[in-house]
Amino acid sequence: KIFNRLHIDTEEVLNAAGTKWNFLKFKPGLVGGHCISVDPYYLTHKAQEVGYRPEVILAGRRINDGMGEYVATQLVKKLSSKKIHIDEAKVLILGFTFKGDCPDVRNTKIIDIVKELQDFNMSVDVYDDWANPEEVKHEYGIDLITELEEGKYDGVVLAVDHSELKEMGEKKLRSFGKENHVLYDVKHVLKPSEADIRL
Repeated sequence: KIFNRLHIDTEEVLNAAGTKWNFLKFKPGLVGGHCISVDPYYLTHKAQEVGYRPEVILAGRRINDGMGEYVATQLVKKLSSKKIHIDEAKVLILGFTFKGDCPDVRNTKIIDIVKELQDFNMSVDVYDDWANPEEVKHEYGIDLITELEEGKYDGVVLAVDHSELKEMGEKKLRSFGKENHVLYDVKHVLKPSEADIRL
């Protein structure tokens, strides 16, 4: 969020920092799944039982838990800046699982993006060949689409870095959008110049 406000590309900063031999490259994103998004709460609960408030861990979880809303808000602002009417805008979200090339939808944070955009009265389609459609419907109430239509969407959000989606490239990803649309690359799959927004 800081780099966004400073108009600095996060990946450029990480690549520069990565020239240091012992730098660990952790990328911003939507932290979901059955481990990392849940396990810190076991530790914080135990810590609080013994009278310690683990502020850093709780702050990290608070930030991560708000990323879906942040992504949706960034998209709304960009759509507005391109004079795209927010109410009833059509958005395509590519990917629903909690990480790339994995069928697991447990605790996926993509649902937070979907709900937030729906709160703006947007029509949201979600495509994910890796996810089980019945499980997604049962757990989240979402009907995954199975066909991708060209020229239909005001916003296209590359939310999960499945190999199939990464291989599409900018031209194919943009083909799903209307003439005036926003392409949001949440996972830094595209070059900075190829996406309208990157996390």
